[in-house]
Amino acid sequence: MAAHRPVAGLADELVDHRFKALPPDAEGLTVGALAAERRDLFTGGFTTPVLALSAEPVEHNLALLESYTERHGLAFAPHGKTSMSPQLFARQLEHGAWGITAAVPHQARVYRAYGIRRILLANEIVDPAALRWLAGELDRDPEFRFVCYVDSVRGVELMDEALSAAGASRPVDVVVELGAGEGARTGARTEAECAAVADAVAATGTLRLVGVAGYEGEVPDASDERVREWLRRLVALAVAFDREGRFAPSGAAEGAAEGAPAGTAAGALPGGTGGVAGAADEGIVISAGGSAWFDTVADVFAEIPELSRPVLKLLRSGAYVSHDDGHYRHLTPFNRVPEEGALRSAFRLWAQVVSRPSPEQAFLNAGKRDAAYDLDLPQAQVVRSGRDGTIRPATGITVTGLSDQHTWLRTEPGARLEVGDWVGMGLSHPCTSFDKWQLIPLVEADGTVTDYIRTFF
Repeated sequence: MAAHRPVAGLADELVDHRFKALPPDAEGLTVGALAAERRDLFTGGFTTPVLALSAEPVEHNLALLESYTERHGLAFAPHGKTSMSPQLFARQLEHGAWGITAAVPHQARVYRAYGIRRILLANEIVDPAALRWLAGELDRDPEFRFVCYVDSVRGVELMDEALSAAGASRPVDVVVELGAGEGARTGARTEAECAAVADAVAATGTLRLVGVAGYEGEVPDASDERVREWLRRLVALAVAFDREGRFAPSGAAEGAAEGAPAGTAAGALPGGTGGVAGAADEGIVISAGGSAWFDTVADVFAEIPELSRPVLKLLRSGAYVSHDDGHYRHLTPFNRVPEEGALRSAFRLWAQVVSRPSPEQAFLNAGKRDAAYDLDLPQAQVVRSGRDGTIRPATGITVTGLSDQHTWLRTEPGARLEVGDWVGMGLSHPCTSFDKWQLIPLVEADGTVTDYIRTFF
């Protein structure tokens, strides 16, 4: 089996010019040594702009999704593309996650480097080099569980050719992706096309059909009714495939999971470590669930009838860890079902006022290189005085645009803001916030930096 890097080893990485905003006087320290100093984000030598991840909201959000999925009988494979952080993956697994979802092979390689033993890759893989790597990983590690999408006969042919050429000894588990409708993203558009893909899988010796999947966030003109209708199509497809005997037994190894009664999915075992040692058949995989409609997914998946084997109802929401102050804040299912709890936004980007050319305008030293901007602009939330360090609401201050390295602010009459002040901004879309920062300070409520979150994009 290939050796895996321990997550704890990230603390041994040296602090240097590669990492934005870290204190210049910390160069040459290890990340762990810098964390042990517990510096203050504002007075500890950090340069601006600096992205901070708030420790308390992160822990709250991890616990909330753990309790939510347990309450609704769901397994959980959060989408790792949101953060690409082994430290956060480890925390998600500690909080009961079945495994981690990837979108592309590179992400899966990062996961494997840090010992992730269950991966769902929510895409079809047709790259021969990636499939060679995958075949090697499966051959080296009998406890590695990998599942990916298939949505075309041609894709199945390409996967079979590449895996056969690689001499793969273990079949790759696949789920047929049902598209969310005409004009949606990937996925076979009709049940007949899904059946043709399943037939193609059955004709290979390198692939094994273990379930169905899709992404309800791509339903055109999404509403609860439309999403619910598509999810019921997905469930009906699984029921039909099961009735027709299309699903092969799944699981990384033969034999019952250690300590688990017969028929128990390994993902439901206590501890949630993501290990699959001795894993039994984990059942039929039915997977959906982004970060906007997972309440509807939970409702419809609760309606799944009894099938020939247990069902692994696999949710994939990933943006919940940091949440946000824009796109997902308005779409979160917890807004629709408040009794389930509430996520808390954990990101704040701090930048300094570097120009105040008029009473109506100011500029910060953060821009597109630093802030997510693909869905919504940042929101000015608080101002920290450059004179005395006091923090006040950003009343009368609005972000109106981003340049490469500047944030444009409009200031209303009476807004208090001067050159040297720090402005704390909330961000939209976690997926494009994490990817701009390779080492992110984890900050407690009083400003103390307790750790640094490493990302690999």
